Amino acid sequence: MNNRPELIVMLTWHDYTVADAATVFEHCKDTLAHYWGFKEHGLPHDEMKQLYDRMRQCGKTTLLEVVAYTEAEGLAAAEVAAECHCDILMGTKYSDTIRDYCHSHGIRYMPFVGTVTGRPSVLTGSIDDIVAEAQSLAAKGVDGIDLLAYRYTGDVSRLMRAVTESVDKPVCMAGSIDSTRRLDEVSRVGAWSFTIGSAFFEHKFGDDFADQVNFVCQHIKATEDERKS
Repeated sequence: MNNRPELIVMLTWHDYTVADAATVFEHCKDTLAHYWGFKEHGLPHDEMKQLYDRMRQCGKTTLLEVVAYTEAEGLAAAEVAAECHCDILMGTKYSDTIRDYCHSHGIRYMPFVGTVTGRPSVLTGSIDDIVAEAQSLAAKGVDGIDLLAYRYTGDVSRLMRAVTESVDKPVCMAGSIDSTRRLDEVSRVGAWSFTIGSAFFEHKFGDDFADQVNFVCQHIKATEDERKS
């Protein structure tokens, strides 16, 4: 795993894909971000497929994050991910069936851990229980963990560090990263990646979407370079 966390740009607002996601991506396709994705709700399937095709044409790694909590919903979303040739399926509550389907279709699977409810999603549960679940899923062969760190109702900093230190799998800090303070915190705890969606649409890092993406990538790089110096 790399030392510098990767930005995953999510073309989503409040856990739904924005209607003009394709237009936003075209504006940002030459930015520094390599990972791009969106949610399973908000666009018709044919538009999802077209947008993922375009992302791959531009050399991006693609993700579908699923805010659904039943095996049937998760499996249906995995089927959409396969149809769209996504690289990574994030979210869902873990099931062997979803894992097996993803792996048989060459998709990396990074499920939620903890008790996740609602949309926008909220994470509850004890840190010990969340860590134990992350370790159990790592043993079952998931490709990483989707941790809703800043949606957690408890001690966020302790949760992030506990999970990243307890599993030898990529951990994505997903949701509600809207400040340089949170960027720095994610960088310090050794996350593999983090998602930003709503904060970009709400201009938390600047006025222009593409400029915000580059700002975040440059900030993460500068922070890591400073730590190494």
